[in-house]
Parts: sequence; structure tokens; C-alpha cells
Amino acid sequence: MALRARDVMQTSVLSVDANTPLARVARLFLEEEIHGAPVVDETERLLGVVSITDLLRAVDEEHGSAGTTAVYFRDVLEFSGPDWTSAPQDFQDRLEQISVGDVMQRGAVTVAEDTTVPEIARLMRAQRIHRVIVVRGDDRIVGLITALDLVGLLEA
Repeated sequence: MALRARDVMQTSVLSVDANTPLARVARLFLEEEIHGAPVVDETERLLGVVSITDLLRAVDEEHGSAGTTAVYFRDVLEFSGPDWTSAPQDFQDRLEQISVGDVMQRGAVTVAEDTTVPEIARLMRAQRIHRVIVVRGDDRIVGLITALDLVGLLEA
């Protein structure tokens, strides 16, 4: 019997509101050691997804208009996050004014709880994404599956 989404999904899902400032989301990602989160409205309805890639893109765009030097990243390491503490204060202030809703990817790739793991893997590869959101009939978020969750299945 094939494993299904309900068997491998993370059920404790951190989500963010579309009005959350980017600087706060960046801190959340660093503190929780995650690379993305579903974006929901006030009724917990799924609006989209925000990822570290979206944050970095916004930082790059703001950096280009801020007139400052490129000291916004801890190191030039893959997956390193912005170093918000060493950025000039005006730059940080600007990132507090940009919200998740300004940079998120609208819509999200979702699967049902009974979707098989091979189907999820094919979907993730075809869409070139690192996470899918598991929803119940009314688009209520019930879980999340990341590429690392699928890799973890290979260890068993």
C-alpha cells in the first residue's frame, strides 16, 4: 500500500498573514529554521506561499534602490539569510514597510490528504517547487510536505 500525504505530512504548520512585514518573516524563518510558509487571510483561507527566495528577491530589489553597499548577507553561502542587524537602519525600515502580500507567490500548489507520495514527488518535480500544502475539502490547511520530508522517506 502506497504512503499518502496524511502519512508523511507535517501537521504543525506555521503560516503568516499577508500583512506581516518582511523583516518579521525573515526573523521567523531564521528562528524556526524554515524556508517558506503558507500565507493566509484572517479566516485562515490559503492565499499563497512566501519563501526565502521571495524574501531574497525583495531584498535584492530594495538593495538596488537603497543606495547602499552589498552587506546584507551573512556570507555568500548557499541558503544564508539576510543579516538584518548590519543593514543600514533606513533599509531595515523599508523592509518593515514591505509586507508578505507584496512579494508572496499567489495561489499555492496543494494536495489532498489521500494523494500518494509518488504523485506528490512528481508534482513537486514538475512544478519545480520545494513544498506542497495539504488541504482538506474546504481548502483548510491540514499539513505541509517539503522536499526534505520526501528525502527522509529514503532513510527508512
